[in-house]
Amino acid sequence: MIMVGSMAAALWGIGIVMKAPYAARWTMLAILLVAVMMVHVVLPAGHPLRMATGGDARLWGVIIAFGLMIWGYRRVLGGLRARAAGDLKPVQRSETFSDTELDRYARHIILREVGGPGQKALRDAKVLVVGAGGLGAPALQYLAAAGVGTIGVIDDDLVENANLQRQVIHRDAGIGMPKVHSAAEAMLAQNPFVEVRPYHRRFSEDVAVDLLADYDLILDGTDNFDTRYLVNRVAVDQGKPSVAAALTQWEGQISVYDPAHGTPCYECVFPTVPDPALVPSCAEAGVIGPLPGVIGAMMAVEAVKLITGAGDGLGGRLLIYDALYAQTRTIKIAPRADCAICQGKGLHPDG
Repeated sequence: MIMVGSMAAALWGIGIVMKAPYAARWTMLAILLVAVMMVHVVLPAGHPLRMATGGDARLWGVIIAFGLMIWGYRRVLGGLRARAAGDLKPVQRSETFSDTELDRYARHIILREVGGPGQKALRDAKVLVVGAGGLGAPALQYLAAAGVGTIGVIDDDLVENANLQRQVIHRDAGIGMPKVHSAAEAMLAQNPFVEVRPYHRRFSEDVAVDLLADYDLILDGTDNFDTRYLVNRVAVDQGKPSVAAALTQWEGQISVYDPAHGTPCYECVFPTVPDPALVPSCAEAGVIGPLPGVIGAMMAVEAVKLITGAGDGLGGRLLIYDALYAQTRTIKIAPRADCAICQGKGLHPDG
């Protein structure tokens, strides 16, 4: 048993080093188990190799059967997810707004800062939201309602009962469903004139560059620093603005990071990952339910302003909202001279 476990760990480690996909790693483990089973079938009882690998073929039969059950379950679940994703058809748009769309967006169109051209800019825009949790939920709802033409959402989590206290885009009936599909259903139910692209997977190095290349603007509503730094780095590389926010307990913060237009990047402001004890997760420290709605809606507002060119955005400023004491303050933030992410690209020669 120890020998087989060591071999399995070695194969998995090799897969990690070679950056092999999960399917390839599991295939290698399956081949190892089949080989061990063959050893027990072919070699006589008491053979040293059989003894070194457990001594009894029935043990490995149970392990293989259990693995097949898990594989079958994942195949069925994957099929259900694919079917859910396949139900989301691309929106067929005409050159002009329909009467229904004109009526729907009338309150935007009569705004001097938005008007018809601004609403068309929203319709032509492509926005990616990273995270369909507390911050992503209200941001996605308002982006869809505002008529942003193409909205991507990436998240690898499933809807859980504990999410529903604050992640208002999800419903009780959606517990166990991928968050991106739950969100997509809600968005299309709200506005069938937008196109939603759900990506049920983690935002990681292997997809980040190609995924962001398809979008004009990124909203970062994630809850971990590794993903935030990755979003920032790729967005800066591609010269695209990002709206990033974070929250804990009663406090939230938000800013716009657009170094291509003079603002600092996320890493200028947060150059190192803080001690986890200073920034506990919502699961550890708790969060008041409406707070993600407040900050997430602010993210959507900043996105709409960036797309339409309306008003003055939060670039170069960090807005901090304290819900417990009903206080809001804004801190000026500037590019950091030694930032390897944006300064290294010469984006702020005078920074």
